[in-house]
Amino acid sequence: MKRALPALLVLHSALLALLTAAPASAAEGGPIDTILLGYYACELPGDATGPAGHRHPEADFWVIAGSSYRTDQGHGAYLLTGSQVTMTSGPMRGARFHQISNGFLRKLNADGTDTELRCIRRTRNNS
Repeated sequence: MKRALPALLVLHSALLALLTAAPASAAEGGPIDTILLGYYACELPGDATGPAGHRHPEADFWVIAGSSYRTDQGHGAYLLTGSQVTMTSGPMRGARFHQISNGFLRKLNADGTDTELRCIRRTRNNS
């Protein structure tokens, strides 16, 4: 028992160090997350003299599971860090969006500024 005690103290010290260690840092850009599942309809804003938006169905996509999406051209994956969505593979690879709120994305320019193209998750009351 005398020999086991120092080994037990070493093990206890190692466990204590693990439990009190600082949490892992977040990914660059913020915490990793997913966006709401569903169909995202994309449009450019209208004006007071006509429709509220001008549809761009070629930019539409479906978030289907976890970090996956699909378009009429195929499937791919995305990464959400903080409020930035980056399409990492598939037909939209390289496209980036700013998540304004749950279900509301705005496409980003190459310099990271918002464009006018917005993609809104369709629900029963907005389709």
